[in-house]
Amino acid sequence: MRTFRPTREQKLKLKRRAQGSAVPHRDVVRARIVLQCDAGLPVSTVARQVGVTRPTVRLWRDRFAASGELESLEDAPRSGRPARVEVATRCELVQIACRRPDEKKVRFRDVWTREALAEVLRRETGVALSVTEIGRILRAEGLRPHRNRYWLHSPDPEFRRKVKAICDLYLSPPAGATVLCIDEKTCIQALSRKHPMRPAAPGRDGRFEFEYSRHGTRTLIGAFNVATGEVFAHVRQRRTADDLLAFMEDLASHVPGEVYVVWDNLNIHCGEAWKRFSERHGNRFHFVHTPLHASWVNQIEVWFGILHRRILKYGDFPNIQALERALRAFVRHWNAREKHPFRWTFRGRFEKHRRRGDPKEQAQAA
Repeated sequence: MRTFRPTREQKLKLKRRAQGSAVPHRDVVRARIVLQCDAGLPVSTVARQVGVTRPTVRLWRDRFAASGELESLEDAPRSGRPARVEVATRCELVQIACRRPDEKKVRFRDVWTREALAEVLRRETGVALSVTEIGRILRAEGLRPHRNRYWLHSPDPEFRRKVKAICDLYLSPPAGATVLCIDEKTCIQALSRKHPMRPAAPGRDGRFEFEYSRHGTRTLIGAFNVATGEVFAHVRQRRTADDLLAFMEDLASHVPGEVYVVWDNLNIHCGEAWKRFSERHGNRFHFVHTPLHASWVNQIEVWFGILHRRILKYGDFPNIQALERALRAFVRHWNAREKHPFRWTFRGRFEKHRRRGDPKEQAQAA
């Protein structure tokens, strides 16, 4: 058998491998064995210096000497335990999991469970697999048929044009114009918890009381200034056309100059009433509607998300007045200390965008 010795290039690679701090230990050991054997050291000396047995030194010395390739120092492929589930059965299981449950085969299920998959597989193929084995197969294939995510495609034929127009307003507004994102957060509940929330402790999560009492609801009508991040808001009992009109009249007295309003296609956001509203205010209001089913284009929704996480999600309000005070107080706090514009980009898919100056706050944008 021909004995190969490492070439100059192979020696350089072996030295880098033997001295590498991020190299797996087994690779370091094998590289040192080959280098020291090539230097003419006895097997016993190499074993003592490297910290392995003499058979281990002979194994890797002889394996490299037989091929002369650095790949010979890698672990050889292992056959492992023979497969107990045939390939055809695995493919059949994947095919079943990739279609919706059939009412004729498994009743009263909209999503698959392992038990339901095992039952249908046994009926169709006669092969009985345990739920544990089915779980292993699904994990190996990257399948989670019990998981679903919200997905909504806008049916608006003018989607591309409308989104481009809105993003152009966000990124390059007309000179001297104010761009406002307006919407309503409805049905904000004033909930009081039976017991106060308990803070977290070492080895224990915080605790949140599930039992509550309702004390009514309120609607927050808000306008988000895209350039400054300032929020103008009204807390109302309901969301009606009159409530929105009163909000807009108050807004008009606070915002001078040309104004572009971005909002959705709710019925009270459309119609001739807003044309007359703009005429009453010198035709300085321009209304831009988001595409159908694309409220995420409206930046006020990002701010509503911050409001929900910070104030409403774990809020405890003994009465409706406490809720109103909390909403108004957060708006004042935001405008005084935290207002900022959102960094806005659009690449045709949902992404997470961090707010300027604070990596903890993240905004869902598109």
